[in-house]
Amino acid sequence: MGDTMQGLPNRAGLGFKPEHFAAIRQSAASVGFFEVHAENYMGAGGLPHAQLAALRADYALSLHGVGLSIGGPGRLNRNHLMRLRTLCDRYEPESFSEHLAWSSHGADYLNDLLPLPYTEETLAIVCDHVDEVQEVLGRRMLLENPSTYVLFEQSTIPEVDFLTEVARRSGCGLLLDVNNVFVSATNHRMDARAYLAAFPLEMVGEVHLGGHDAEELPSGPLLIDAHGTPVAEPVWVLYAEAIARGGPRPTLIEWDNDLPEWPVLLAEAHRAQSMLDHQGGTALARAS
Repeated sequence: MGDTMQGLPNRAGLGFKPEHFAAIRQSAASVGFFEVHAENYMGAGGLPHAQLAALRADYALSLHGVGLSIGGPGRLNRNHLMRLRTLCDRYEPESFSEHLAWSSHGADYLNDLLPLPYTEETLAIVCDHVDEVQEVLGRRMLLENPSTYVLFEQSTIPEVDFLTEVARRSGCGLLLDVNNVFVSATNHRMDARAYLAAFPLEMVGEVHLGGHDAEELPSGPLLIDAHGTPVAEPVWVLYAEAIARGGPRPTLIEWDNDLPEWPVLLAEAHRAQSMLDHQGGTALARAS
């Protein structure tokens, strides 16, 4: 498996949305990179590619997949994988990532990222799928921890251990979504800080931060990973702990729904960047 991916800069980035293209071009935004969902750019041309090519000329690029169904029990969709390879060859992104989830059944795509049981059987399946993706793309991928709303009784491997073992066996990196950690920990009444303390931060190639929605049920709060609001304060606190322990990492602000005006989104990135700058300065002071 060749590795053509050089890695994103340890700076704050934003998800690119076409609605913001004009503002980005006019403001010469000081962000470290842009991330796009790969499936939105699998056509041959048109305005989406014209805009993405223009951004790619000036910024580092992260491709984030949502449709490979890495955790599904069946074979990966070879046509989808080859379209993904064409896209990677076209733009040569610094990063490609996917989710620890399944999202298809046969020929049907479910438009959701669904959880899987953490067993030796599913571990072998996920490792095989990650190996296939990396072999076809010729690059190392990152695998993202999920946000979950149910747990499986048959699970025998803690989630952090599962992700760590996938990375160890396949050589892939990990994408740490801090909002997903907080959402899952809240939903399952677990300790988010303990999860983060166990996470292998040395394997992390990118961090995601995003907003979530909340509902109050008779059993307690239910959080939904909705990507339509600012990053919540408890998530910022967890993020600060993560970069204090693991050092600065490329950090994406995810805001996919109910899009705000460009300055609002940029302010979120600037907050992440200030935290990265502070941590980088702290690390330099310790080294000297």
